[in-house]
Amino acid sequence: MDLDVYVTTHRAEWERLDHLLRRGGKLTGAEADELVALYQRTATHLSIVQSGVPDPMLTARLTQLVARARATVAGTRRSSWRDAARFLTTGFPAAVHRSRHWWIPTAVLSTLLAVLIGWWIGTHPEVQASIGAPAELREMTRPGGQYETYYSSHPAASFAAQVWTNNAQAAAMCLVLGAFLGIPVLWILFLNMLNLGVGIGLMSSADRLDVFLGLILPHGLLELTAVFVAAGTGLRLGWTVIEPGPTTRRAALAERGRAALGMAIGLALVLFVSGLIEGFVTPSDLPTWARITIGITAELAFLAYIHVLGGRASRAGDRGDLEEPDRNATLLTAA
Repeated sequence: MDLDVYVTTHRAEWERLDHLLRRGGKLTGAEADELVALYQRTATHLSIVQSGVPDPMLTARLTQLVARARATVAGTRRSSWRDAARFLTTGFPAAVHRSRHWWIPTAVLSTLLAVLIGWWIGTHPEVQASIGAPAELREMTRPGGQYETYYSSHPAASFAAQVWTNNAQAAAMCLVLGAFLGIPVLWILFLNMLNLGVGIGLMSSADRLDVFLGLILPHGLLELTAVFVAAGTGLRLGWTVIEPGPTTRRAALAERGRAALGMAIGLALVLFVSGLIEGFVTPSDLPTWARITIGITAELAFLAYIHVLGGRASRAGDRGDLEEPDRNATLLTAA
């Protein structure tokens, strides 16, 4: 396509659309109909330019023009409590449910990796020696040592906020960096499993694995599930770069990227609950069985939420994407 010829052919339409938009609400009925027609044609022109000869300046100009026209034609819609309710009852659980074929295997394999690392460290004294000096390891694993006092080393509220921030950042990084073929996600996931495996190995070598699990399970079940969901979704996004499916790579990435953005918000809420448990329940004086019961209850509640609400929304066709009016005008931009 000759870009200069294309611009010359359609410049008058773009200028006319810009003129009508500048007039705002002072349009006659015929002019309003003309604005809608020009908006549709210009959206098509934008699609052709983007796929044929992507010129940055022209693309930016037409994108801005189409956005202004769309706001005029469709109107500006403000977020409401209805949007929040829809997100929590359909959008977020549907997105998590639809990506289950990625995050469930991720969870299983990651857990096995952590257990394997823990077994390797716990049964090989030479590996333990490479982690720290014997006196340091005893200080970490003894009754009242670092592993036990870690969860009560700061005021509960500030500790919960710190944990929530760190975990939310890790989950967001998994979702965002997934587009880089998922490689950074694998590294983040490995570091998390390595830390868990080291704890399992060192505490099991000191015959105190039951204490370690009693401290980890109350908050760790929900926390790790959120991390696995984020990692699995990030890996799915990375695979989309390689194999976009029946749609174009750009369309597939846009859809799954929007869903991933929504999942980042939803997982932040899940990790907030996990942070509260870690800050207030894990270091509490409750018996171990009570603390673990709280953790299992929170985990089962989340899985039921995903299975029931997410499964229902997914079967109804919800992909965890934005509602149709909030997406780009896909149909209008099809050449």
